[in-house]
Order: sequence, then C-alpha cells, then structure tokens
Amino acid sequence: MRTAQDYELARDYSTAPPLDGGAPGVGWVVFAAVMLGLAATWNFFDGIAAISSAHVFPANAHYVFSDLNTWGWIVLILGILQGIAALMLLSGSEFARWFGIASAGLNAIGQLMFVPAYPWWGVAMFAVDVLIIYGLAVYGGSRLKVF
Repeated sequence: MRTAQDYELARDYSTAPPLDGGAPGVGWVVFAAVMLGLAATWNFFDGIAAISSAHVFPANAHYVFSDLNTWGWIVLILGILQGIAALMLLSGSEFARWFGIASAGLNAIGQLMFVPAYPWWGVAMFAVDVLIIYGLAVYGGSRLKVF
C-alpha cells in the first residue's frame, strides 16, 4: 500500500508566503455589508407582511404609536435604506460608511419599537444592528476598499 510519503510533492508548501488579508478590518466591513443586506431583506419581507395584515403578527399588540400597518411601512422603508447602504458599502466610500451607520442606527431604534409584534426577533435584529454599527464605526475607514 502506498502512502503520501511515497509521492514526490510538486511544491514545498512549508515555505509558502503567508496569506495577506489586506487592510485590517476588511472582514468586519464585509460582515457589516452582508448583514446590512440580510437585514434589508428581512425588513423588506417583514414590512410587506405587516402592511398586508398577514396572520404572523399578534392581533392584540399595542405599539408605541399607530398600528401594525404604519409600522409595516416604517420597517419596509428601513429595509430599503439598509439595502441601499449595503450596496454603497461595497464602494468603500466614507459617505457609505456613515450612511450604513445611520441606517443601522435607525433600524435599531425601529426594531425596539417593533418589539410588541415580535419580541425576540426585535431584540435579535437590534443586536445585529449594534454589530453592524461597531464594524463600520471601528473598521470602516475612507480608504478601505472591500471589492
């Protein structure tokens, strides 16, 4: 029976150069862009479900102000803003960074006000928004190009 030691390796991998990950924090910015895109998708569908009075929301929830239909529109608009921010982040501009922070901050506040509809979902989305804000505030510099 032949083993790996019997074969001649074409290259010595022990002297391979280390992988260069690029600028520090690229992973956090990519994470923030991906999570902004996912949050935008979730908010978009959540807003459509709330506007159409889908039976996935509790019927007797008391909201901070107005009703489920109004919060559906608010969440839908927040989802659209987050989708735009996620696409803009791929350019690496400073405006995209601040727009992403602002849209995640608005969504965090909106999700906390949407807690009567889905308590655990609202808190989970708030946590995701806090991570997005952290990634963009700490690592999203103006010269950081993601792609």
